Amino acid sequence: MEDVRRRYLEQIRGDGLPPALAEAFATVPREVFVADGFHSRDGRRIMPADPDYLPTVYSNDVLVTKLAGDVPVSSSSQPSLMAAMIEALDVTPGMRILEIGAGTGYNAALLASLGAVVTTVDVQADVAARARSALARVGISGVRVETADGYTGGPQERYDRIIVTVGVSGVSPHWLDRLEPGGRLIVPVAHGGIHPVLDIRTEPLGAADARTGPLGATDSRTEPLSAADARTGPLGATESRTEPLSAADIGTGPAGAADIRTGSLGAADVRTGPLSATVVCAAGFMGAAGPLGVRHARSHPPVAAGLEGLDEVAPARWRPPLDADAYRGLWFAAAAWHPRVSHASIPGREQSYLAVLDDSEAAGAVVLADGAILASGPEAERCTAVGTALADRWWSLNRPSIHSWRIGFALVGEPATPIWAPHRWTLTTTPPAPPDTPIPHNPDTPE
Repeated sequence: MEDVRRRYLEQIRGDGLPPALAEAFATVPREVFVADGFHSRDGRRIMPADPDYLPTVYSNDVLVTKLAGDVPVSSSSQPSLMAAMIEALDVTPGMRILEIGAGTGYNAALLASLGAVVTTVDVQADVAARARSALARVGISGVRVETADGYTGGPQERYDRIIVTVGVSGVSPHWLDRLEPGGRLIVPVAHGGIHPVLDIRTEPLGAADARTGPLGATDSRTEPLSAADARTGPLGATESRTEPLSAADIGTGPAGAADIRTGSLGAADVRTGPLSATVVCAAGFMGAAGPLGVRHARSHPPVAAGLEGLDEVAPARWRPPLDADAYRGLWFAAAAWHPRVSHASIPGREQSYLAVLDDSEAAGAVVLADGAILASGPEAERCTAVGTALADRWWSLNRPSIHSWRIGFALVGEPATPIWAPHRWTLTTTPPAPPDTPIPHNPDTPE
């Protein structure tokens, strides 16, 4: 078992974890939290008696523990993702932590083993009961499991940290009411079809981040979306675009204007708050139900499953292709700059891809890691133009990573159940172009 745990730690973080966190992963028995079995990534049901039970438990993979039909509704998250989120929390002994989404209880157990006092809530009573039972069997103290709606935040208490383990559209105001001054929230918030994990602070952007001057190719602030990108409905509505896509939609507004997707909302119509965030990591999460998962006027399209009929409309232009980190950087920037950016899967290919979707959300243009573009549907030409312009802009800014951004928030949603959703994306650093940066290359264009 010692070798199993050692390999487990190596899978979680090849270059090592902080000592206390490594000790937590090495000593908290994950198998106790999935004692009733689980579904693996390939859909198989794996039970404790199966020979691959322990090897799968101690792998860097998500273990789905509850389905609603074919849809996962509870799981033990990918351990490397848990490690990144816990490390971002910066836990010290005695901290009071609120966890939204109890899941199996394993994440709460890891937090408690670091000396935190944890309250974890789950809206599903059976999920909360199983987590409570598993924690008791392991003998973990310092964790209280409550059945409660994550939007309201459970018990009326104050916390030093809040961690959310389900994908959400924004931050509940109730969480801010629970947070001590100087606290932080680690939350996977919807952006471009998935849920990058954000480190959210209850502090306003500093003056150095409020760039209002003219925007050149190397300016460290995003340009606002143009009026052609505006959705015309009221804040919180989910109506579709009313104008066709255009490459001119990207960054044509005046410097200093509000970077909001609902162009009908003037400054007086938008309530911004003293929140700012940076990106911890890219991630995919099960989406929350209710107010936390609501689609609003700033929402990107959902992930498009199985785009078909795609034709190559632009050849590869980057040699070598972007690696995974750079491709994530392109996707994050594209979603910050344009409201029709999401992810899409392609039949016969394993990964999902950056996509600019048309109003049907079933067609559009896909930008591959080598810069080639595949497209389909009646808006194929326009989606392709947008995808090309987004890629060109990202490259011209020296390929900023997902960690180069600071995010501001605005209040959206229904009046009775509002959320703080991402509203403004600001580039805080523009990386210098390395000396060996390859030039974007179209093989069909003479050099």
